[in-house]
Amino acid sequence: MRVEIVTIPDCPNRDVADARVRRALALSALTDVEPVHRVIGSHEQAVTEGYQGSPTIRFDGTDPFASVGAPTGYSCRIYQTEQGLAGVPTVTQLVGAIRAHRTR
Repeated sequence: MRVEIVTIPDCPNRDVADARVRRALALSALTDVEPVHRVIGSHEQAVTEGYQGSPTIRFDGTDPFASVGAPTGYSCRIYQTEQGLAGVPTVTQLVGAIRAHRTR
């Protein structure tokens, strides 16, 4: 599985996203998977890629948290979590997304 954490420059949630993704991978027995980091450099690139905000976490190129019709662009992203709105999905949400991705 390829795991990609895509951010805009200086994303304040980059490190939290990395830590949570690594924890979710470990809980999913995927300790051999190393997240790859990539930076979106412009609004144009964000729109071309259908980027819904920073950070975006992709499993094999798929954004499991993408919302149909959500705006794309060069911006921060907000996730709905069990605790309310947050800048990064929870570890529980990430584990669920990994499990769903592996069974499709």
